[in-house]
Amino acid sequence: MSWTRSRTNFSSPACAMKLARRLASLLLASILALPALAQPATGVYAIQGARIFTLAGAPIEGGTLIIRDGKISAVGGHLEIPAGAQVIDAKGLEVYPGLFDPVTQLGLTEIGQVIATVDVNELGAFNPELVAATAVNPASAHIAVTRASGITHVVTAPGAPGFELGGGGIISGQASVFNLSGWTMEEMQIQRSVAMVINWPSIQTRSFDFASFSDKEKPYADAKKEYDKSINDLSDWLDRARHYAQAKEKGSPALYERDLKLEAMIPVVESKLPVLVTAGKARDIRNADGSEAWKVKDLLKEKKIPVILGPTEQLPEQEDDPYDKPMSQPAELNAAGISIAFSSFGTAFSRRLSQYAGTAVAYGLPHDEALRAVTINAAQMLGLGDRLGTLEPGKIANLIVTTGDPLEIHTQVRYLFINGQLTSTANRHRDLYEQYRKRPESAH
Repeated sequence: MSWTRSRTNFSSPACAMKLARRLASLLLASILALPALAQPATGVYAIQGARIFTLAGAPIEGGTLIIRDGKISAVGGHLEIPAGAQVIDAKGLEVYPGLFDPVTQLGLTEIGQVIATVDVNELGAFNPELVAATAVNPASAHIAVTRASGITHVVTAPGAPGFELGGGGIISGQASVFNLSGWTMEEMQIQRSVAMVINWPSIQTRSFDFASFSDKEKPYADAKKEYDKSINDLSDWLDRARHYAQAKEKGSPALYERDLKLEAMIPVVESKLPVLVTAGKARDIRNADGSEAWKVKDLLKEKKIPVILGPTEQLPEQEDDPYDKPMSQPAELNAAGISIAFSSFGTAFSRRLSQYAGTAVAYGLPHDEALRAVTINAAQMLGLGDRLGTLEPGKIANLIVTTGDPLEIHTQVRYLFINGQLTSTANRHRDLYEQYRKRPESAH
């Protein structure tokens, strides 16, 4: 068998034209062979016929909510649907603001036992210059799982006592608030720095000894000495930050050495950045002016200090506390006039946020207050109430369309809007459920 190689003169104009036509035909054929692509979103949606809980007024029966360019454009009983809007028939469904978990480590930790996937702590006790947003992994599988439960935005914070891993020093760094949808952190973030995380020192007489894998007791005098040193160090840091702020404002840059750690503390000492103080014991809460907030509720009310509570579905902190104290504490604080919010203080169980609030309702917390405790309350605590937490014109369109009360475990999220875009509720948990649900009988 012989091969004959033909030679074509591509410099010929006619030949070049023929080649161009062939390439164009191939390109067109390739495009036609591709699966149909979804049409780009117009950015305008109309949710129609739903019962709408704005949390800024009475529920709206058979109402309409208009979303335009990422914001809530209008909400009311009978609204004209904008031309070109994507209409969602929500008759028989309910609309609520997206749920807000105000203290998590979402995006900072993936698998607790795989240290390479955990980025919650930094060396040293004082790291105010660190910002959580720089370490968030937008592709974390936890994000999709969490938003499928109706949580549209969260605060992620550097490590602190009460978190899954603990630690994090005394000043862990700056917490960031972001939407649970997007390709990059720049696209997702709502506010890069929303609070400074300070872990209030505690007197610890018992610690876990990894060498013997058992608890190790420490004399109270030694524990108190360590506690006093930590408090003095924190006080010194705040004083140095105040002096640094004065020097930066009034002095010449040539007269002081720039310090990024102290510079990060300036918004704190000038009361421009909220402080998220993690304190569990009643003594620590008094000193910080958590888990034992109910013991100092009069002081919290007097000082008008709001409280972010951890999971209600847990054992009490002290062995002589009532068994149901974590569940009844929210109602006690609310009855005392203290603003509360619920949080997961972690990653894996952020998806249970609504259940924490629902459990508190069963133990005396008014239902309306429980809804506020997973939506608007935390937003107001962190200075975000003008952008999040209620369904009002001008606010970020983070909302959920559900089959019923979001605090009920059987309620399903039918539609999810984050930053004004209809967002998928697909996630790893659902994928695994579907995979094993279809398992053949022979494999059982």
